[in-house]
Amino acid sequence: MSGFGYLIREGFRSIWSNRIMSIASICVLVSCLVLTGAAELISVNIEKEVDSVGKTNETTVYIKDGASDLEAVYIGKNLEKLDNITSVRFYPKEDAINEFKDSLPEAVFENVNGDNNPLPDAYIIAMDDLSKYDQTIDAILKVDGVDSINNRSELARKLTDISNLVSYISLAIVVALTIISLFIIANTIRTTMYSRRFEISIMKSVGATNAFVRLPFVVEGMVLGFISAVIGTGVLYVVYEGVMSAVNSFVKISTIPFSDVCLQVGGIFIIAGMLIGAFGSFISMRKYLKMEGNEILGW
Repeated sequence: MSGFGYLIREGFRSIWSNRIMSIASICVLVSCLVLTGAAELISVNIEKEVDSVGKTNETTVYIKDGASDLEAVYIGKNLEKLDNITSVRFYPKEDAINEFKDSLPEAVFENVNGDNNPLPDAYIIAMDDLSKYDQTIDAILKVDGVDSINNRSELARKLTDISNLVSYISLAIVVALTIISLFIIANTIRTTMYSRRFEISIMKSVGATNAFVRLPFVVEGMVLGFISAVIGTGVLYVVYEGVMSAVNSFVKISTIPFSDVCLQVGGIFIIAGMLIGAFGSFISMRKYLKMEGNEILGW
């Protein structure tokens, strides 16, 4: 345990000894985490807005002319049983014709009102997943008593494409910035190892195991990742609130409050930062751990 404590202390000491490079690594990793977090939060907000638009983009299902009130009720019950349907609302033809009251001449309106109403009763439905729009429409048309549908498949397809595009862009940004972070951490650890090559050479010469040599550098990488994660969470809060405030000054949209995701973001940042730090340390040391003591010094 005393040896383990010594290695942990060495990891912390190395950060202070190479504080310029450590600060540079933290700054870069914070930037990567903030950009990654911002991209993901913006993606989630856009997907939420697209889903919201999709759910309010209701589709009208027209009932066959001559259906009785009881038949209309059964049609509604059958629509509610279908997969991907989130709401079913009856829309009587009287309400439909009244929407034209102000746009039609009074004589014409009186002619098409009441028993002369040419419009059919209908149901207004909303779907959960717009990517299944066509399949849902096919299922609706098979319901007995349904005459036709106000099909909006093109709009549903566009909304789905937007949601998918945002997800792909967000994933690409996350992958790219993770690779950059790994590269920066690995270079920082490599610089630390170079400055301590005499010490590493002596440890290898007296038979120190690879795990003994590696641990201080892994600790260093994980501490750098942890510090970056804590700072990154605070910076992301400021950036996110600023960006969302600016967006809402132009377009009123329902955004996710940072307080709702603060713990999740902070936890993910800490885990990701420490893993990136540890892995960056691991990959930067493989070359040195394969060498003997004098090879490390180039002798």
